[in-house]
Amino acid sequence: MTAPRVTGAQSLITSLEHAGADVVFGLPGGAILPTYDPLLDAEHLRHILVRHEQGAGHAASGYAHATGKVGVCLATSGPGATNLITAIADAQMDSIPMVAITGQVGSSFIGTDAFQEADIVGMTMPVTKHNFLVTDPDDIPRTIKQAFHIASTGRPGVVLVDVTKDAQQAATTFEWPETLDLPGYRPGARPHHKQIREAVNLLLAAKRPVFLLGGGVIRGRASTEVRELIDLAGAPFVTTLMARGALPDSHPSQLGMPGMHGSVAAVSALQRADLIINIGARFDDRVTGRLDSFAPHATVVHADIDPAEISKNREADVPIVGEARDVATALTVELRARLAESDDRDYESWWQTLDALRQNYPMGWTETADGYTAPQKVIRRLGEISGPESIFVSGVGQHQMWSAQFIGYEHPNTWINSGGLGTMGYSVPAAMGAKVGMPDRTVWAIDGDGCFQMTNQELATCAINDIPIKVAIINNSSLGMVRQWQNLFYDKRYSNTDLNTGHGTRRIPDFVKLADAYGCAGLRCERDEDIDATIEKAMEIDDRPVVVDFTVSADAMVWPMVPSGVSNDEIQIAQNMTPEWERDI
Repeated sequence: MTAPRVTGAQSLITSLEHAGADVVFGLPGGAILPTYDPLLDAEHLRHILVRHEQGAGHAASGYAHATGKVGVCLATSGPGATNLITAIADAQMDSIPMVAITGQVGSSFIGTDAFQEADIVGMTMPVTKHNFLVTDPDDIPRTIKQAFHIASTGRPGVVLVDVTKDAQQAATTFEWPETLDLPGYRPGARPHHKQIREAVNLLLAAKRPVFLLGGGVIRGRASTEVRELIDLAGAPFVTTLMARGALPDSHPSQLGMPGMHGSVAAVSALQRADLIINIGARFDDRVTGRLDSFAPHATVVHADIDPAEISKNREADVPIVGEARDVATALTVELRARLAESDDRDYESWWQTLDALRQNYPMGWTETADGYTAPQKVIRRLGEISGPESIFVSGVGQHQMWSAQFIGYEHPNTWINSGGLGTMGYSVPAAMGAKVGMPDRTVWAIDGDGCFQMTNQELATCAINDIPIKVAIINNSSLGMVRQWQNLFYDKRYSNTDLNTGHGTRRIPDFVKLADAYGCAGLRCERDEDIDATIEKAMEIDDRPVVVDFTVSADAMVWPMVPSGVSNDEIQIAQNMTPEWERDI
């Protein structure tokens, strides 16, 4: 029986359904309009109309992060496609599985500077895992199947599919391919037993081992396997910004987050380790500090699904290429067999050192001198009242670091943020996507007053589409992290960081009025004694989005801190205060 003839646009919608997509975040325009027509009749594909294409990309990212499935966004050619670029680059840097579909001018117009023509394939090539330009409607099913496969396998990433308008309009026959033919793309490398055996040898010989867990543990859905390995090894572990929640914060071997704003215990453990077993982390600059002084006594085992990451920054003594789950399982099997033969491990002295650091330098804050609320207090209570089953999505800046520091994460995929690119404006649309993917979970967008003003138009999307996210604006009336650096490194010359969103200046905008204008509930909290009641009131509202304006001190700073370009040994616990290592260890 001959398959019925359809348009390329109909084939595209059917292909998305066959690929497993159930929601698309998008905004129509001329070059993608042929696809929007059959989208109206799609039975298994929900479309959410955003207010800006960047919001579509971040929503697809938040959806993918929360669910583990491929997120999908849709935009037209030219400015519609270029508006996606920030979200595409953001998702790619954080290894988020995402397929971005853009309309393109007709194939005969490509290269003529036609109206709304932009070479989106060329523009995004450096910030995607792979790109396709489709000019033949017969190629649409195969391309979509390949795009979803590439985005979700190996190291996840973003695949862009640019489809010309004439390919969407032309007649074709829909045939979903049963197999994939991708010469040269062979994900799923298995860890080599020789490397596994050598890593276990080093672990058994080490006196001061540390596991460094990165975002690859979450992307690889390896939390269970890694926890089994950690429990068997009896060694401490740290979780990077992208790995918060990979293992519970309540785990007795958890030392916290390493890096520029990490805990003293986590940073010090890496500096003093004689062995680092890195699973799914990149050794990026925010973790290592000055690279030539990072972990000077440590032998390094580096396991990653992407061989390009191994020895890119820190030379690996034992490189292991493989999925985090496979690596952790193989290490556990080998370690258990070796321990059954003999067990000479002695970490008592190491744990005494680390326990002293945890006890002497816990995460905390000092009360503010200006009378405004400490933002850390708001965020800690938000985490405690909302609970560990909630999903917390942050913007970028001080509130991001405080959210990573002061909320206890017990489960993977409950902490979502823009880690690699550091995109202001990420929180609200990403929270929207997370809530769409996990509708039964409470989703908090924790945002700064600067970040919030970049993408808050997506509150309209949330209100109209019954996506009841909750937004906590940590309002210090300034670009907080920039202001902190101006305080510390630019003699308190606050150049262009006052946003005039309160604090005795003008309140532009008034976030409570803005929330009301967007059909959301608007609340404001200006006193410490009202924090709990305000959060609890927000928790009770589930029929629409909630925006809470928390007025907090502009002078609060993120501590601990390793200033940029210096050794992690120079970590400061407050301004001009460093740990007294000899006394405290």
